[in-house]
Amino acid sequence: MTGSLWRDRRFVRFWAGQTVSQFGDRVTELALPLIAVAALHASAAQVALLTALSWAPNLLAFVLGAWVDRRRGKRELMVAADLVRAGVLLTLPVAALFDMVTLGQVYAVALLTGLAGVVFGNAYQSFFARLVPRSSYVDANSKLSASRSASFIAGPALGGGLVQLLTAPVAVAVDAVSFLASAVLVGRIRVDEPVSTADEGSTAGPSLLRSAREGLTFIVRHPVLRSALACTTTLNFFTFLAGTGLLVLFADRELGVSAGVIGLAFGAGATGGLLGAVTAPRISRLIGVGRSVAVGAVLFPAPYALVWAAEGPLWARAGVLAAVEFLSAFGVMLFDVNLNSLNASVIPDALRSRVAGAYTTVNYGIRPLGALTGGGLAMVIGLRPTITVAAVGGALSLLWLLPSPIPGIRGLAGRSWTDVPADLAPPMPSE
Repeated sequence: MTGSLWRDRRFVRFWAGQTVSQFGDRVTELALPLIAVAALHASAAQVALLTALSWAPNLLAFVLGAWVDRRRGKRELMVAADLVRAGVLLTLPVAALFDMVTLGQVYAVALLTGLAGVVFGNAYQSFFARLVPRSSYVDANSKLSASRSASFIAGPALGGGLVQLLTAPVAVAVDAVSFLASAVLVGRIRVDEPVSTADEGSTAGPSLLRSAREGLTFIVRHPVLRSALACTTTLNFFTFLAGTGLLVLFADRELGVSAGVIGLAFGAGATGGLLGAVTAPRISRLIGVGRSVAVGAVLFPAPYALVWAAEGPLWARAGVLAAVEFLSAFGVMLFDVNLNSLNASVIPDALRSRVAGAYTTVNYGIRPLGALTGGGLAMVIGLRPTITVAAVGGALSLLWLLPSPIPGIRGLAGRSWTDVPADLAPPMPSE
C-alpha cells in the first residue's frame, strides 16, 4: 500500500490542514516570546512563566480526554478547537493596532491556545484511527511527521522574516489563518465515528473522573502502553533536562557561537527529523516496528553526549551542534512515528481519548519538571555535564522497553486491542 494514502482525498485534506497549521505554529513559537521580550520588556522569570503556561493545559488532559470521549462528533471538536485558536490569536494583532497589547494578554493567548490544542489532540486520536486503515498507521504518521519536521526547518526562517516585516503581533495572524485553513479542511472530511460511551447529556454513565481513571487504568494494565508511557516519560524528563534552551546557552556562553550561526546549525540539524520521518516506514519494515521504537529511544537522547567534542575552530563547533540536532531529530522521528502507530493499534475506540488524555498528562506533564531540574543542575555542575546527564539518562529509557512485548512486534496489520486479556477490554456502550 506504499503511496496509496496520497490517492485518499480525505487523508490528503487532513495532511494539508495539519501541514499548514504546523508552519503557522512555528511563527507563533517565535513571535509570542518576541512580543514579551522586545515589545513588553519581560524579565527572564516572566518569559519562563509564558513557557509554563503554554504547557500547563496538558496537565488537564487527563480529564479533558474523558470529556472528549463523551462527545459524539470528534471532527466537530477539532474544528471548534481550530476556530478557538484562530480567534484567540487574532486578538493580538487587533490589540496591536490600538497599541494595547499587554503581558497579561500574551499569557492568556498562550494558555487558551494550549487548552484548545489539548482538546484537538485528544479528539485527533479517535479521528485518525477512523480515517486511516490500521495497516497504514506507520505510513500516515510518517507523512504527518515529515510535514512537522519540514516546518522546523523552514518555519523559523519564515517566522523571523514575517516578524521583521510585519512586527510580531501581526505575524501571529499568519498562524490564525493557518488554523482557519485547518478548520475548513478537517470540516470537509467525513469518517464513521464510533458510538460514544455516554450521551452528552446523560447522567446514567460514569462520572467524568471515573471515566478519566478508566483511561489511566487501561494504560497501567496494558503491557504495551505501560512500557511505552514509562519510556516516553523518562525520555521527556531527560531531554527537557537539556532542552533547546540549555543547548543555546551552551553554544552562546561556552562555545562562543553567534546567534546567526546557532540558527544555521539548528536549521541544518532539523533536516534529520525530515529524513527520520520519511525513512521510518522503511526502517520499520526492515527491522520491525518494536525494534525501531527501541533504536529511536536511544538515538534521540544519546547524541547530546557529543557536546564534549565541540572544540576547535568555529566550523567544528557549529558542526557538532548541527550533528547533535541532526541525529537527535532523526531518532525522535523514528521513535515517534513507530510508537504513535503502535499505540494507536492497541487502544480500543471506546477509550481512545481517555487513554490519550491520561498519556498526555503524564508524558507532557513531566516536561516542566525536567526543564526546572536541568536549570538547577546546570548551576551546580555546569552546562556540559548537565547535557551529558540528559544523554545518558534518556538512553536508559530503553530499559523500560526490553522486558515488554514491544521489541518483538514486527508489524501492525494484524494487531488489535482484542489481542489483550478480556479483563482489559472496555465496557461496551449500552443500547
